[in-house]
Amino acid sequence: MQKKLLIIGFVWPEPNSSAAGSRMMQLIDVFRSSDYKITFASTCAKKDNAFNLGDIDIDEVAIELNNASFDGFVKEFNPDVVVFDRFMVEEQFGWRVSEQCPNALRILDTEDLHCLRKGREQALKEKSVFDKSYLFNDIAKREIASIYRCDLSLIISEEEIEILKNQFKVSTHLLYYLPFLTDIISLDTKRKLPKIKERAHFITIGNFLHAPNYDAVLFLKNEIWPLIRKKLPQVEMHIYGAYASEKVLQLNNTKEGFIIKGFAENANLVMQNAKVCLAPLRFGAGLKGKLIDAMLNGTPAVMTSIAAEGMFGGFEPNGFIADDAEQFANKAIELYTNKIFWNGKQKNGFIIMNARYDKQLFILDFMFKLNSILNNLQIHRLDNFTGQMLQHHTIQSTKFMSKWIEEKNKN
Repeated sequence: MQKKLLIIGFVWPEPNSSAAGSRMMQLIDVFRSSDYKITFASTCAKKDNAFNLGDIDIDEVAIELNNASFDGFVKEFNPDVVVFDRFMVEEQFGWRVSEQCPNALRILDTEDLHCLRKGREQALKEKSVFDKSYLFNDIAKREIASIYRCDLSLIISEEEIEILKNQFKVSTHLLYYLPFLTDIISLDTKRKLPKIKERAHFITIGNFLHAPNYDAVLFLKNEIWPLIRKKLPQVEMHIYGAYASEKVLQLNNTKEGFIIKGFAENANLVMQNAKVCLAPLRFGAGLKGKLIDAMLNGTPAVMTSIAAEGMFGGFEPNGFIADDAEQFANKAIELYTNKIFWNGKQKNGFIIMNARYDKQLFILDFMFKLNSILNNLQIHRLDNFTGQMLQHHTIQSTKFMSKWIEEKNKN
C-alpha cells in the first residue's frame, strides 16, 4: 500500500530564492523516489517565486493557524509520516498531529539550528566572543523541546549534530544527518563549465530576508570591497538575492563597481559567469547554499569560518577561509588573479560535491532508517521519555492557548 507523507511548510518552497527552498525540494524528491503520496500544506500566502508543486503531482493545501479545521483535514488524510518544516511549525501543529494521528512518524526538518544562528547574531551585536551563554537562549529552549517531541530530526550539518550531542545532550537516535542532496558532477559537466578566462567579476548570492545575508553584504560593502577595488579597479562586485528591500537597493554604487543585481532567474548561470564567489558571513548556521552553488558551477570562493562550517569535512575547501576584512580581501585578490590557485580550488569543489553531497550516498540509508522507525515506532518512543514528557505538557499548554485564540477569533 502506498505510504502517505504530509509536509507542513513554514513557507511554500522557493528553490530559486533560497537554500531552504532548494533543500525542501530535495527532500520532496527523496520521498517521491520512494513512491510516497505527498501533500504539502502551509499557512503562508503563496508568493510568485513559489514552485508549483501540482506540476509534480503533489497536492497543495492551505491551512489555518489556531483552527480546528486542521484536525479534520489531517485525520482524514491519515499520513504515515509528517514532516514539520522548522521548529515553529512543529510548535503550531505538532500537538494536533499527535492527537489526531498518534501513529504517524513525526519528523522535524531543522533547516539549520535557529538557536545557534540567533546566539551568534547576538554575540556579534555585543562584540563578544560566542559561548554557551549565547547558545542557551530562549530560542534554544523551544527548538530543543521540538527536537525531543519529534521521532527524528533532520540535521543538515555535522557540526550541528556535535553541538546537539555535546552541548544539549540530545540522544543520537533522535538525530539524522541529511545535508544538501545533489546530482553527481560528471566529467562532461565539468568540461562544459566556463574556464577562468571566460569569467569575470565577483559574486555573492542569498535571500535578503535572511538576516546573515544582509549583514554579510554590509560587511562586504563597508570593509572588504574598498580594499579589493583598490587593487582591481576594473572588477565589479555582483550581489544577487531575492527580496531586496529599499535599504539593500540603496547600497548599489556603479562608480564603485558594487552592483545590486537582485533576484537571479538562474542562479547556476550567474554563478558560472563569475570568477570568484564571496561569502563573508559573520553569523549563521547550517550549510551555505551559496557555497554549494559555487562548487556545483566550478566557482572558487573566499569565505569566513562561519560560512565554511560543516561544508568540507576532511577535504580541502574550494577556496580560502578568512575572517579579518583585510585578509579576506587579500585572499579574494589572490584567488581572482592566480590561475593555478583558481584551477586547484575549483577541482577541490568538484571533489567535495561528489564525495559529500551526492544524493545517492544518502537516499537508501535514510529510507531504511524511516522504515525501521515506522516498524518499531512505540519502542523508538519508549527510548525518548523526555519527548513524551514534553509532548504531554505541550499538548496541555499549547492546546488550550490555541483553543482560546480560536474562540477569540470567532467573536
